[in-house]
Amino acid sequence: MFRFTRKSDIVRGAIIIVMMLGGLVRADAEREKFLLLDERIVESVENAKLTVGTVQKDKRNPLFKEDKPWEPRFDNLYANVLYDEDENLYKCWYSPFIIDESTTNTPRKDRVNGGKFKYQGKHTGRRREMGICYAVSHDGIRWEKPNLGVVEFEGNKENNLVWRGPHGSGIFKDPRDPDPKRRYKAFFKGKMISVGFSPDGIHWSDAIECPEANVAGDTHNNAFWAPTLGEYVGITRTWAKPRGRQVARTSSKDFLKWTRAKVMLEGIENHLQTYAMPVFYYAGVYIGLPAIYNSDADRTHTELAWSPDTVAWHRIDPGTPLIANSTEKGQYDWGTVYAAAYPVFLKDEIRLYYGGCDDKHFGWRNGYFCLATLRPDGFAGYEPISPNAPALIATKPILSTGYPVALTADIRKGGSVTATLFDADGNKLAQSKPLKENATDTKLQWPAKFKSAGLKGKTIHLEFQLRNAKLYSFAFQE
Repeated sequence: MFRFTRKSDIVRGAIIIVMMLGGLVRADAEREKFLLLDERIVESVENAKLTVGTVQKDKRNPLFKEDKPWEPRFDNLYANVLYDEDENLYKCWYSPFIIDESTTNTPRKDRVNGGKFKYQGKHTGRRREMGICYAVSHDGIRWEKPNLGVVEFEGNKENNLVWRGPHGSGIFKDPRDPDPKRRYKAFFKGKMISVGFSPDGIHWSDAIECPEANVAGDTHNNAFWAPTLGEYVGITRTWAKPRGRQVARTSSKDFLKWTRAKVMLEGIENHLQTYAMPVFYYAGVYIGLPAIYNSDADRTHTELAWSPDTVAWHRIDPGTPLIANSTEKGQYDWGTVYAAAYPVFLKDEIRLYYGGCDDKHFGWRNGYFCLATLRPDGFAGYEPISPNAPALIATKPILSTGYPVALTADIRKGGSVTATLFDADGNKLAQSKPLKENATDTKLQWPAKFKSAGLKGKTIHLEFQLRNAKLYSFAFQE
């Protein structure tokens, strides 16, 4: 329940929370949404726990596989996906090893983990080269690898390669940049962390090295514009004992000169290492999808983290996957799950593309491009700990927009979500009618005499009562 202090403290809290949320409650469809995973907006919790959402793996998985001569080993795929609204087209850039002598020189019958022939054995050759390939789709399910005629491989250009050499490339479309030749940006490891530019995502400039970042970058490097910071942020990897792999961060105002990378996330145990972490901005927070490598099991799954500023990171329910491995060895994602950058947000679902493989990380394995989906806003939510009592989640002071409050929640049979509205002094203003069915941005119904428009610009609190339900977000909606 609420623990009220002096009115001056509450008003000061309202100012702080608005500042911390970077204008989240402005009359803007994205900024006015509050994800409950953001601890900055939660004042108190009773009989409730924050748990990751439940993904559904697409029944048509895998969506594509290693089936071209220049795709001997997907390895971790390192995919980057976007839905281009200008072209009504899904686009995917992924990074297989286009040369991998251990694979091509070893017959399939000899690719047995634990057998006589070991992956990357000296007798098979160890030369490797990574490249960037391009695939497109009109529905996000059926993908095509077009012959682009851009990059030569083994004597011809009839392939879907757009670049040879970059390792672990992060690619995104940047509508902010006034230079059309820099519309698409790449952030990757060459001899060192480097960047590249393209007008169309297919024809790329030469690599531009960024020595100031001073980091190995042997991972899925990804970059993005951070709107609350007014700069580009690059997510990469370094290594140190005893934790091993660590996620590191660098930043840039112009995408050319980068700050020295600093560690911002590492495993909580030495054998559970942070291998890679695609990051994106959504609903006022930065969400990370860390790949957790279990060096004891030699397998990798994907978890969930969030940050207010891309510097301080909070893992949600460490040890619990957001995208888990299959439990059956030999399935397309039993061995590894590496989330793509970036999710695609649709009206009725969030699409989380990922790279999967059917055996251990350092073993012989087949690689695939796969899809998992989440319900809208379903990254994480609060649900009751004990089913015999309601869960209570109280918000910190929030400046009301005057628009109605809408909720997103999963409500099981016999369950409900009810909201109570308080003013800055803790006086109860109104209680909503219970929601009793699954809701996505569903407006709450209040007593007939209550008018939310009268609260515009005023400090309020909300308290949510959950019974057999999971609450993900609330929003102010016209």
